[in-house]
Amino acid sequence: MGSAVRAWRPGVPGIAEVLHATFTDHAYPMHTHDEWTLLLVDRGGVRYELHRDSHDADRSTVMLLPPQVPHDGRTADLHKRVVYLEAGALEAELIGPAVDQPHLPDPLLRRRIAELHGALDDDALEAESRLGPITERLRTHLAPRLDVPVRLADRPLARRLRDLLDARLVDGVTLDEAGRILHASPTHLVRSFGREFGLPPHTYVTGRRIDRARHLLLDGVPPAEVATAVGFHDQAHLTRHFTKMLGVGPARFAGRR
Repeated sequence: MGSAVRAWRPGVPGIAEVLHATFTDHAYPMHTHDEWTLLLVDRGGVRYELHRDSHDADRSTVMLLPPQVPHDGRTADLHKRVVYLEAGALEAELIGPAVDQPHLPDPLLRRRIAELHGALDDDALEAESRLGPITERLRTHLAPRLDVPVRLADRPLARRLRDLLDARLVDGVTLDEAGRILHASPTHLVRSFGREFGLPPHTYVTGRRIDRARHLLLDGVPPAEVATAVGFHDQAHLTRHFTKMLGVGPARFAGRR
């Protein structure tokens, strides 16, 4: 059996663990998890039994297994990415519908989960921002609900969040912490901010940091110092986002000037 496994805790509220794995051939015995298992198949497939019903998963769907429900798994040439959501990330009453409908044929949901995986190694705030819309969309699959009308109270809430993000631009603030400060759920914060400003909080923060970085670079501050001065982890982190936004790295940007 050939295999390659990477597992880690990303430090993002609502996410207990992340797993990326490749298996040439592997069989999981029947077991349970304390968390919700949100799984993408990138290559190959997996056949499994969930609560006495057999299923097959491949790249066409998103797979969601509820906590404390026994399941097994038999893989063939499988590459998968898994996010284990804390049990409280979704309501307990959704466990039954998830048992009945563990596969969700939703390209938008799949793309959002893939983007979440892309953020988990890079930006905790971005990952936290992306998680809320994912759990919200999972709820729409598992439990029909009426659309909530936009409330006027969301506009001042969005502006208060913007002010908080600006004040904590260098040190950073998680959505969980922002929610405690502003007395709103992280999902509500992301939704309100997006409606008011047209972009998620993490994108706003990155843009503000890049804007500050440009000014410092043009003042002659070295890129390594600029990175920590505006809130990036290190120069590589700055370079990645700076290049993505401006099409050129910070050193070349300042050099051209």
